[in-house]
Amino acid sequence: MAITVNLYYTGENGAARAFAEEMEASGTADAIRAEEGNVRYRYFQPLDDPETVLLVDAWSDQAALDAHHTSPMMGKIAELRDKYDLHMTAERYVTDDAGMPARDQAFIRE
Repeated sequence: MAITVNLYYTGENGAARAFAEEMEASGTADAIRAEEGNVRYRYFQPLDDPETVLLVDAWSDQAALDAHHTSPMMGKIAELRDKYDLHMTAERYVTDDAGMPARDQAFIRE
């Protein structure tokens, strides 16, 4: 059971993108990707909202996510969120262990 959290960072005047770029350039994002239990840590930007950046943050289980939340990385993230004056909304998803049903898989082109 993987846990995925979609975090939407929103700011003004390109602040959300600058935050994501600094997370990548500073090596913070790579350090998070190297944490035990990290499955995915990727930034995206919606085409219809240049002031928002989406982080898809996935962990193998709740214990891995809890460990991340107590790691030194969280201090760096909080520091950068404050620096760029970002606000956030979040969505949390738990992976369906049964996988994608065949009736849905028929719509996926690989």
